[in-house]
Amino acid sequence: MAVTENLSSVASLVERARKAQASAEGLSQEEARRAAASIGWFALNKAEEWANDTFEETGMGDIQSKINRIQSRARGIMRDIKYAKTVGVIEEDHEKQLVKIGKPVGVVGSLIPTTVPAGVVFIGMMNAIMGRNAMICSPHPRAKRTTLKVVNEIRGLFKRLDLPEDLILCIEDPSLAKTNELMQQVDLVVATGGAPMVKSAYSSGTPAYGVGAGNVVVVIDETADLRDAANKIAEAQLNDLAIGCSTENSAVIQEGVYDNVLEEMVAAGAYLCNAEEKAKLQSTLWKDGHLNPEVICKPATFIAEKAGFIIPEDRTWLIVEETGFGPEFPFSGEKLSVVVALYKYSNFDDAISLVNNIQAYSGAGHSCGIHSTDDERILKYSLETKTSRVAVRMPVGKSNAGNWNNGMPFTINLGCGTWGGNITSENVTYKNYINTTWVAREIKDFKVPTDEELFGTVMSDDKVFG
Repeated sequence: MAVTENLSSVASLVERARKAQASAEGLSQEEARRAAASIGWFALNKAEEWANDTFEETGMGDIQSKINRIQSRARGIMRDIKYAKTVGVIEEDHEKQLVKIGKPVGVVGSLIPTTVPAGVVFIGMMNAIMGRNAMICSPHPRAKRTTLKVVNEIRGLFKRLDLPEDLILCIEDPSLAKTNELMQQVDLVVATGGAPMVKSAYSSGTPAYGVGAGNVVVVIDETADLRDAANKIAEAQLNDLAIGCSTENSAVIQEGVYDNVLEEMVAAGAYLCNAEEKAKLQSTLWKDGHLNPEVICKPATFIAEKAGFIIPEDRTWLIVEETGFGPEFPFSGEKLSVVVALYKYSNFDDAISLVNNIQAYSGAGHSCGIHSTDDERILKYSLETKTSRVAVRMPVGKSNAGNWNNGMPFTINLGCGTWGGNITSENVTYKNYINTTWVAREIKDFKVPTDEELFGTVMSDDKVFG
């Protein structure tokens, strides 16, 4: 009986959200944009408070990094939506006589991870309101207090703006059963989190945007600025203590500069684990084949101490030397820790093969990076890696999801394409929160091309018909 009552509470939330969304359908483009801007400005000013709430509840990462992420995402998403069209006529193609009209998707079910329990809420709602949608959040049990607080504060903001508060709602006492029920009742699911959550979203029968696991691999070749490469990998590690899915997890280094890169990494705060320390670290980072929640996203000194060895206080990240990939080499997978696995390669084809093999095991389709000044090599790498994003000479963990020094759309959801079992390989943005109606008119004085113009030399190729 209790289960039935719990699930009926989800149906009640969906009913309230649908009523609010129906009211929001009357918003103009500028009214929707102003609502999104209000959420962004509110989040920017609540960043310190929400960051502290998150750290207090989860104990993971670094408070200042969380503040920076909230503020940069609020500003960045506003940059991307400032002139975006999501309401009414959003595009016209006069040559093809096509008009596109933006319409809401309806009620969005947002699955919130423990790693970013505040950010996913306000970012998702900025995108959702731009499309005149409602959103219901399903928090992670270990971060539900923060998520619920952020949802309630945005509800208060909506009330002050004379918008329906129920445009954003939250499951207050989350469970797997409630999350599954939510996914079946909403119109769109946006799943941010681990692979089981994403798989569940895709199996729900509801259209879904999921994100694959992150396990970023970067290549450092002999043309790179080695100090700059080491410093940028260090910068990514210290960004919320590697909590982000885009954080560098492995570096594949040309053997001729390997020792020099090692020196630069140590100069950038890394601690090189010896064989005994590596074994201790492995048995601590993974328990029963899964990452140990007690040590992920923690300072390097804390992780080392838990593993049974002491490192100097000025060491801020750990490096281990590795040769293989796959289940027998867990360091080749995602670590959610300030731990980077180092590999050597001899020729560039070997580097590409190694990156693809590592990511076939973990992080398929997500992202990779390269530190090189050879543009032809960078293009080859981008063409031959099975990845959705390639960051060039940047800290991948601070560039993939949007930053002011590159043109990637700001987001919190990174699609991994079919490589990672996702429907999209793009950064999920406001564009994914609308339906589009195509209006087609007759093209006057059209001309049908000849077969010669269409098929060219194929028409005379004997191989076509044998």
